[in-house]
Amino acid sequence: MIDIKKLLNDIEETQLLLPDISVDCALILGSGWSSVIADLPTKAILEYSDIPALGATNVVGHAGRLVIAEWSNLNVAIFQGRRHWYEGIGWNPILFPIMLSKALGAKVVLQTNAAGGIREDLTPGTFMVVDDHINMMSTNPLIGPHHPELGPRFPDQTEVYSKNIRTILDQAGVASKTKLPHGVYLATSGPTYETPTEIKAFRAMGADAVGMSTIPESIIANSIGMQVGAISCITNSAAGISKHHLSHEEVIETTDNAKVRMRAFLNAFFTLLKKEL
Repeated sequence: MIDIKKLLNDIEETQLLLPDISVDCALILGSGWSSVIADLPTKAILEYSDIPALGATNVVGHAGRLVIAEWSNLNVAIFQGRRHWYEGIGWNPILFPIMLSKALGAKVVLQTNAAGGIREDLTPGTFMVVDDHINMMSTNPLIGPHHPELGPRFPDQTEVYSKNIRTILDQAGVASKTKLPHGVYLATSGPTYETPTEIKAFRAMGADAVGMSTIPESIIANSIGMQVGAISCITNSAAGISKHHLSHEEVIETTDNAKVRMRAFLNAFFTLLKKEL
């Protein structure tokens, strides 16, 4: 369960490390996405290890830094990496980036992740706009006592991923000449990859890509009134579809090869988002 008292206290303490900082939006960078922010003008940098609420990430491909940067004339809170449910650390470190971003003034959060492709056209290197999700993590961050700071007791999830943000993502795809299929993202708890039979079941349920993150943050961000967008970089074909064993090394290799396209796409997205905010 969320320790709301500690979460709110951690937010206040972190804001003291970021005096006079406000942001327009937030960006959470998943596995292999961290390098896309190289050379951005920065206003503040905090290592996760220096933010007690987060702690150092131990997953390869997650740099573990909070960077407040200017991107296309927007102030963006950029989280280079995320904490995961499978790390056994509880909900607070996973949800802290969303709650801190909201406290700093962010109205929009864009999440990125690495995912396995289930649908045949979602081959490695493809970027997929998340239209909706299926939560197969066997848990929900809002389980437990109701805390008004986290939104209503029973949040509506008809449109977790904002239609407005999805439209801007599509426009950014056109501007950056990036093909952007849409799909449904399914998350399991991890850290194991899925079995071929599980993937068959997930396909029958309507899932197009599978990963181990993003959904908890999206649930909270939607609940507290933020506009949410999400992009998956398809790094491999899912179990039973792939012709070889799955590995995190493959994830990092694919995202590394896609980093130039990632940067071009995000440049276009933030340029267009600026016109909307």
